[in-house]
Amino acid sequence: MKKLIVLSLVVFFIGFLVACGGNKSSDNTADESTSEEVKTDENPSYDPQRGEGKFTKIDVSATLDAEKAELGNKVFQVKCGGCHKLTDERLVGPGWAGVTERREPEWIMNFITNTDEMIDKDPKLQAQLELCLVRMPNQSLTDDDARNLLEFMRKNDGVK
Repeated sequence: MKKLIVLSLVVFFIGFLVACGGNKSSDNTADESTSEEVKTDENPSYDPQRGEGKFTKIDVSATLDAEKAELGNKVFQVKCGGCHKLTDERLVGPGWAGVTERREPEWIMNFITNTDEMIDKDPKLQAQLELCLVRMPNQSLTDDDARNLLEFMRKNDGVK
């Protein structure tokens, strides 16, 4: 009789754990489907050339602003260099070589300052996330820091 009671308690306990785990899983599924709906609703208005953010037109001259590039290098050393290389090699995130040739200045500035929204809306960033497996954190950069980083990226890509 004791064996039957113990067995019943074990079965009840396992059933309880599975039931609780099932509720948690269904909550996550609901959250994921909600975020998918938001992505689907917002993507038609997303501009893949400019990205999502306040920067609509960035004026870059044909020549490099060396002072901004040097300030951008300092930002890179503190906030970016732990995850990105200046070559095309991936570290944690993708390498920076050629980024200013592949992306518009507005897109780069919007991504640097509006990271989360860009990742949520940009299909190419979502594909990159699948490769890197680590979501870029929002570094809380100022507009000036972002502009200096853009100039540093341009220098890295050979603009003189």
